[in-house]
Amino acid sequence: MLKDILMMALKGSIAVVYLFLVVKVLGKKQISELNIFDYIIGLSLGNIAAEMTVNDQIPILGGLVSMSVYGLFSLGVSYLNEKSILSRKFITGFPIIIIKDGKISKEGLKKCKIDVNDLLQDARESGYFDISEINYAVMEPSGKVSFLPKAKYTPVTPSDMKLKVSEKTINYNLVIDGVIIKDSLKAINHDEKWLYTRLNKEGYDDINDLLLVTIDNKEKLTIYKNDEKFTNDVLE
Repeated sequence: MLKDILMMALKGSIAVVYLFLVVKVLGKKQISELNIFDYIIGLSLGNIAAEMTVNDQIPILGGLVSMSVYGLFSLGVSYLNEKSILSRKFITGFPIIIIKDGKISKEGLKKCKIDVNDLLQDARESGYFDISEINYAVMEPSGKVSFLPKAKYTPVTPSDMKLKVSEKTINYNLVIDGVIIKDSLKAINHDEKWLYTRLNKEGYDDINDLLLVTIDNKEKLTIYKNDEKFTNDVLE
């Protein structure tokens, strides 16, 4: 009995590690961005890994070979999609317009196999609680709906107001959970001594008390302490 449990644990560990490596080779995609083919491949790889773990009839090598076949097949299809627009349309699909000039296309809804309630839900999730504000809506191959609001409901930008603004850049994390991120300091051309000096000026002497410290392109520090308290941790 113990031997079987240990073998199952070994096979499961090997399957997870190998599955991780296969997915790393295939590339990163969010679940919402997966097309139908990617979804099928993902399910198949997961099923093979699970079956290899619990089924004594499937040898470790056989399971790994099966996962490799699916992984190679996926890479082959990705390569084909890069070279052929026709293949890309057939395998990954193509965008479908479901709202045009503010009018809902019943034919578009039918092609996407969704109804009006689904469309309204997608609109709310994108921040549009009044569908009359939408000029265009497109169902992407991933299944996500993209919305283009009517001109009068489009947020005003600095460009519209002819304002001069500086370009935004990414913020760097200098401290996470009391640990200094040396690569971030190197990226902004500073060292730990500089950081300690800045933190001391802000009134922080012990770096272990800090949960997160970030810096923007103007070298402004944003500091979060470990002991922040909230009166209510649940949104009602």
